[in-house]
Amino acid sequence: MVIQTEGLIRCLEENIGQVVLGKSEVVRLCVVALLAGEHVLLEDVPGVGKTLIGKALARSVSGEFRRIQFTPDLLPADITGSSIFDAKRQDFVFTRGPIFANVVLADEINRTTPRTQSALLEAMSEGQVSADGQTYPLPRPFMVIATQNPLEFEGTYPLPESQLDRFLLRVSVGYPAREHEREVLTTHRSGEPVDRLQPVLSSEQVVALQQAVREVAVDESINDYLLDVVQATRQSEEIHVGVSTRGALALYRAAQAQAIVEGRNYVVPDDVKRLAVPVLAHRVITKGHLYGGQRAAVESLLARLVEEVPTPG
Repeated sequence: MVIQTEGLIRCLEENIGQVVLGKSEVVRLCVVALLAGEHVLLEDVPGVGKTLIGKALARSVSGEFRRIQFTPDLLPADITGSSIFDAKRQDFVFTRGPIFANVVLADEINRTTPRTQSALLEAMSEGQVSADGQTYPLPRPFMVIATQNPLEFEGTYPLPESQLDRFLLRVSVGYPAREHEREVLTTHRSGEPVDRLQPVLSSEQVVALQQAVREVAVDESINDYLLDVVQATRQSEEIHVGVSTRGALALYRAAQAQAIVEGRNYVVPDDVKRLAVPVLAHRVITKGHLYGGQRAAVESLLARLVEEVPTPG
């Protein structure tokens, strides 16, 4: 199982890497989120390729892809759908919104109001949408790839803690290296290379990979190590709100997915250690900051706490 799984994952990463240059670690984290059956938040300044990464991942997997451009006037019904009166049937018919897709790119998610942002909560956590007393299941696989600009940029709204908690990972894209940026200049002369990407995984294969992640073995010593990391955030004098149980489960699931990506059917301590910051940093609130403090400071604090936790032999 592991060899076949590893081949599929390498194929996916290489396909995305054709257009996302020099960002192998960012691509790998997005693949980890996909295999864990969860969602990813890409955060950085405009123009560094956040949307490109989302589109490349979506086009590499067969299935329905929708892009939602989040703007200040976007309404919740514009995401989930609404009931419209059908004159022929003399009844209201629910028209499904763009959230009903396998991969949804929520572009610049923090440019819309918190009320509209909250329309994603049920979809991301339960895989369903409730409207007019009815529940509508979302397709499988289902993944939200959201992008957001830094909070200090004009026209942005902070994501509520409950919304942030729905993202398995928060990833900073960063500027490309000079040699990769030079390659971008030449490859984009004749159009967008991402538009020419072809799917390399079917929806059924993605679901099978997600099931394989659930079967990855996690030793009791790894569980204890993971809980020690979580407990360190709750006991730190510099953190006001530590990691919740949902956050602990997110780290557990991410570590399983990381093991599959690395070609193993068991989790090792390094899986937990490598993923602790991108999985947990957006789930803690430091003292003196209403919105978790500046990102770099929070991530640095969390990395230091993780280093202080003894790893199992």
